Amino acid sequence: MHSKRSNNAGERAGPGTLYVVATPIGNLSDISLRALETLRSVHLIAAEDTRHTRKLLSRHDIHKPLVSYHGHNLERSGRELMERIEAGESVALVTDAGTPGVSDPGALLIAGAVDRGLPLVVIPGPTALIAALVASGLPTHPFVFLGFAPSRGHGRTKFFASHAILTMTLVLYESPKRLARTLEDILTFWGDRRIAVARELTKRHEEVFRGLVSRCREHFSGEVKGELTLVVEGAAEGIIAAEREERDWRGELRLLLDTPGVTLKEAVERIAAARRVPRRTVYREALRGKPRT
Repeated sequence: MHSKRSNNAGERAGPGTLYVVATPIGNLSDISLRALETLRSVHLIAAEDTRHTRKLLSRHDIHKPLVSYHGHNLERSGRELMERIEAGESVALVTDAGTPGVSDPGALLIAGAVDRGLPLVVIPGPTALIAALVASGLPTHPFVFLGFAPSRGHGRTKFFASHAILTMTLVLYESPKRLARTLEDILTFWGDRRIAVARELTKRHEEVFRGLVSRCREHFSGEVKGELTLVVEGAAEGIIAAEREERDWRGELRLLLDTPGVTLKEAVERIAAARRVPRRTVYREALRGKPRT
C-alpha cells in the first residue's frame, strides 16, 4: 500500500519503513481508514503501552506483534527497532493517545530514523492540542505549543517567566495533580487572562472550561481527573510595556529564590536595589515565592 516493498522476507532489497500512526485521543472510533490499513499491513507495532494499544487493535480486529517502546526502555528498544527496519521490516509507531512525537518518547525514535536516512511516513490524525485549540474560542493563529511545564525548581520558574510576554495563544499539557499549581503560576507570571481547559476530550465526560484564569482556578478547586490541555490567551500588545517591568522583577525574584546558595534576604535586597522596588513589597512577594518541594 504505502510502500512497494514486498512483505516476503526473502524479497526484501532494502530497509523497511517507520510509519508514525496517529490514534484516537479517547473515542476509539476516531481513527482513519488509512491508519487501520497501515496497522494491518506492518510487520510489528511499537506501542507506548501495549495493554492500552491492544484494546484499540482488538476493537478493529487487528492482530499484529506488539513491542514496548516507552520512556524507560528508549535506548534498548529504539536500537532494536532501528535494526529491524534496516533489515527490511515495516514498523508502526503509536502512542497511548494522539500523534506520536508530540510530548512523548516517539520523538526520539523519529529523530533516529531521520538521522539514519530510513524511510518515514506519517499517518496523520487526532492530537489533543489541536482539538483543544479549536474548541477554546481563542485565536488559532499564531499559537505556540509548550508541552508540559517542568515540575519544579528553577526550570519551572524560568518556563513561566520566559513565556510571559508571548503575544500568541499558548497551548500546554498538564496532569490533574499539578493543575492547581499550574493555574496559580499562570496567574502569577502571565496574569488573569482568558483560558480554556479541555478535559477528557472525545470521551464520555468531556469538558471545556472557558473563562478567566482566576475563575478557572475556582472551577477546578476540587479533585480533578482526566487528561488536560490548557489553551491560554497571549499577552495583549497594548499592555506588555506597562506590565513587563513588574512581571520581570517578580520573575527575577523567583529565579534568585530558586538559585542554590542565595538566601531569601539576599534575593530581596538585590531586587529592591536593582529594580527600585520597596523592600517590603519585594519581601512579601518573596514569602509567596519560596521554593516549593
